[in-house]
Amino acid sequence: MIRERAYPVDPWHVREVRLDMDVLAQSESVFALSNGHIGLRGNLDEGEPHGLPGTYLNSFYELRPLPYAEAGFGFPESGQTIVNVTNGKLIRLLVDDEPLDVRYGELLDHERVLDLRVGTLHRRLHWRSPAGREVKVSSTRLVSFTQRSVAAISYEVEAVGGPLRLILQSQLVANEALPAQSKDPRVAAVLESPLLAEEELTTKDGGLLIHRTKVSGLRVAAAMAHEVTGPEHTTVDSEGYEDWVRTTIGCVLAPGQKLRVVKYLAYGWSSRRSLPALRDQVGAALAAARLDGWDGLRRAQREHLDEFWDAADVRVEGDPEVQQAVRFGLFHVLQAGARAERRPISAKGLTGPGYDGHAFWDTEMFVLPVLTYTQPHAVRDALYWRHSTLDQAQDRARTLNLRGAAFPWRTIEGPESSAYWPAGTAAFHIAADVADAVRRYVLATGDTQLEREIGLELLVETARLWRSLGHHDRHGRYHIDGVTGPDEYTAVKNDNIYTNLMAQRNLLTAAEVAMRLRDEALDLGVTEEEAAAWRDAAHSMTIPYDEELDVHEQVEGFTRLQEWDFEHTPPDKYPLLLHFPYFDLYRKQVVKQADLVLAMHWRGDAFTAAQKTRNFNYYERRTVRDSSLSACTQAVLAAEVGDLQLAHAYLREAALMDLHDLNENTRDGVHMASLAGAWIALVAGFGGLRDHDGTLSFAPRLPSGLTRLEFSLQWRQSRVHVDVRSHQTTYALRPAGPVAAIELRHHGESVQVTRAQPTILPNPPAEPLAPVPEQPAGRAPLTHAPQ
Repeated sequence: MIRERAYPVDPWHVREVRLDMDVLAQSESVFALSNGHIGLRGNLDEGEPHGLPGTYLNSFYELRPLPYAEAGFGFPESGQTIVNVTNGKLIRLLVDDEPLDVRYGELLDHERVLDLRVGTLHRRLHWRSPAGREVKVSSTRLVSFTQRSVAAISYEVEAVGGPLRLILQSQLVANEALPAQSKDPRVAAVLESPLLAEEELTTKDGGLLIHRTKVSGLRVAAAMAHEVTGPEHTTVDSEGYEDWVRTTIGCVLAPGQKLRVVKYLAYGWSSRRSLPALRDQVGAALAAARLDGWDGLRRAQREHLDEFWDAADVRVEGDPEVQQAVRFGLFHVLQAGARAERRPISAKGLTGPGYDGHAFWDTEMFVLPVLTYTQPHAVRDALYWRHSTLDQAQDRARTLNLRGAAFPWRTIEGPESSAYWPAGTAAFHIAADVADAVRRYVLATGDTQLEREIGLELLVETARLWRSLGHHDRHGRYHIDGVTGPDEYTAVKNDNIYTNLMAQRNLLTAAEVAMRLRDEALDLGVTEEEAAAWRDAAHSMTIPYDEELDVHEQVEGFTRLQEWDFEHTPPDKYPLLLHFPYFDLYRKQVVKQADLVLAMHWRGDAFTAAQKTRNFNYYERRTVRDSSLSACTQAVLAAEVGDLQLAHAYLREAALMDLHDLNENTRDGVHMASLAGAWIALVAGFGGLRDHDGTLSFAPRLPSGLTRLEFSLQWRQSRVHVDVRSHQTTYALRPAGPVAAIELRHHGESVQVTRAQPTILPNPPAEPLAPVPEQPAGRAPLTHAPQ
């Protein structure tokens, strides 16, 4: 865990001022660069020491067996694991025969800087070898947003104090040795050296490697080329073998002289394309990179980010750590989705191997809401990816004796990859999450083309699942039984309130769109009778409620379950799933992560204000936050019910999850949903953003620790700018765009905002909250709000 402030607070940079070997793996995740297609962990240029090497391509995976103590019908047979592909980051340096290795000699100065405005990772170091020779090295790395297949590194060496003989070895290396990723020997065998060599090619200044995976049969090509600027008589040569290609550059530097190498990298993969086609693809990518050159790539990177920050930046005054963290989070969310282009956005993006590189429902309910209002084209691609897996979801539903589409809890390419069915197969809510992402995107963008091409079918097939999975009882109430909601500590229960409410909206939205797009709906076999059945199920949906306690039940009978003994659960026993059997968790009132509270966020229209307050207090005392998905949702509802200081503390926990390594697992990759959650906590929490009925609604209030909050939202063809101060909020339409005015709500009142002039409205004070919400013993927010 990063126990002290590892990165100085800076609004636009994440700066590491000293190299700490104890948290090297964590920093590699924090400093990872990606464009949604290529992911480079923030490993040191020389490759060693490392915490966890990593170079990833979106959806490039190997199949592995799923272990079962006792298998059952319908259990997934194989899983998918992201593969560490050919490493092109490696640049080794020998200084008068001494390898530059920060573990030896003296590291006189070392700094790494992730520049959020430029989109680069810059490193500088001053090193004295064991023999007393000194060099200064400056390197800058980028993964291009504008050229999807390209990454590049500028590497500069300066001699200090005397002449030096330098040998620089720039490499492509496949099948790197990795720390064990699984205790199952069958899985470990599959993932050890997963790439089979198919072709190696060297040129004077670079080379190429082509491999394929042993089981999944995916083919990957990686290529490199170099531009060298150095003293006279600098030599350049390359050699290669089946798993590595090395370009060696040699020179003698006088004091003050510099050797500069620009390394261009190109990656491509395919399950269908031939070896010559992939070879040509990466060759063309290298040619395009060299055509722009280093300066052109860096300039295009800055221009892309200028446009992004103009639309997506969130300004926070009063808490500099949150200001840095929310921009860090937005940057990683952008990296995960910018060029994914109909590939998934996984829980770790392309920053590490955590969760085997799988995408979960986190994508639709945490990441896509942020991108919907900041980078809607990335959401469009993500929805097309979900639709591309629809056939597999339909097959899965048939295996489970259901109609419609049963989307997987975790996957890379579409099939369910979870071997634990109570959390995987039973988590049917993913269907409604996908439907809600479609609904939100179409409302926010007005993209009727997507709605017709894929949106309607996704809505229809998920609605069919709910009509097949649920049933009416003898009193006419509609139930969805035997499911797991977002809270994985309350598994395989009846009438999970989050699932039921999200399914209700799914059913109603599907019926409305199907009746509006009648020709397209008829092509999918939707009749008026079927749409009426969806509406009937939705209107009859069971919403569990405890009349005696006057609170909603997370699942049927939840409030009668035995209470968990929090007082006698020591801090070192969290997370509970690592120290207690699931059997014990499933039968008691203990909540891993926001579930009913999450329902009050996304289906807040189904609760009264008084119900939200009572529910929040009840479930706050039982929620242990053993998941990084929880804090941002608790921040949103704490703000809505009036505990702004608690909301601020939860905001900080979500925002600082990786910069402070709060869950002690950042080494495996950053927590994409929690990083997105920082934006959600600010914009939906303190900004009060809701869109339940298709109208933008805000209820801004700031805690005492914040003096100002500014953000922008893309809404149809407009950009709505919101500037929240302690006592008032200003709404404005940005000049660009054809829309002259929009309707929105401010604390429930309808307001028209025009392009002509800003609208300034007062913020009503929050009502005092009584009783004050309490957390389980020892489970208060992990960071505190500034007073």
